[in-house]
Amino acid sequence: MSSTSASSQSTRPSVRSSSSSATENARPHSSGSGTTTSAPPGRNANSLQLDQRTIHFSVNAWVLFVAVLGILPVVPRHLSNKAYRLSLLGTTCSSFYSLYILYGKPRAWNLPAIQAWFQTVIATKDFIRLIYSLLFVTSQLHFKFALVPVLCWALEHVAKFLRRNFAHSSLYRKYLEELCLWVESNANTLGILSSHAEISLGFLLIMSLFSWQRNIIQTFMYWQLLKLMYHAPTTAGYHQSMWSKIGRSVNPYIDRYAPFLNTPISAVRRWWFR
Repeated sequence: MSSTSASSQSTRPSVRSSSSSATENARPHSSGSGTTTSAPPGRNANSLQLDQRTIHFSVNAWVLFVAVLGILPVVPRHLSNKAYRLSLLGTTCSSFYSLYILYGKPRAWNLPAIQAWFQTVIATKDFIRLIYSLLFVTSQLHFKFALVPVLCWALEHVAKFLRRNFAHSSLYRKYLEELCLWVESNANTLGILSSHAEISLGFLLIMSLFSWQRNIIQTFMYWQLLKLMYHAPTTAGYHQSMWSKIGRSVNPYIDRYAPFLNTPISAVRRWWFR
């Protein structure tokens, strides 16, 4: 009995010493320059999201600057044409980047997955802006009027970003606060202005079909885009109101002076509401 108790007592210190050495080896060394601290995942996600927003803001601020250069009549023609292209190209990049951030890419590069992804983005404002800018940046026609919606979109985005991230800056309060407040309070006015310009461009493209610069494919695609704007929830309110005003103004003259146009107009309406 005494021998077994002695042997058990002799093994206990060895177990304790081995366990204490194991815990010491498992502890991180806090002394010296080898200290490593892991950042919380929430902070990394917030910084990544902030970087994405900053990139998006930078592109839109650049679009706003070049769109102003492209639309002002006092700017030389060669510089205005370059600014026109660059503003539309910047809107294309900004819209595509926003779509990628919000909706990602298709789960697989096959037809069903692409169709499912396409159905989720087709009615979004970023997709509409992407198609809009692509139609004009690839065209040989230069409609400075096409920069009006681009200018409104960029101005609205820049104003929102500045108010959210620089509200406590003295420079912002001194020079930019009133302008940003005006933009946010008149967002409805900017939407109406954009819809007026977009619909007017559709009729300008129809008129261009009678010139040597006509582009039938672009005109057809743009009217498909106008149809999408009429039905998409993000732009339907402005476009439906505008088309109602056009109908109330034009229909009495058609009924009185050109009743033969009622048949083709009815066919166009069936296609429009289909």
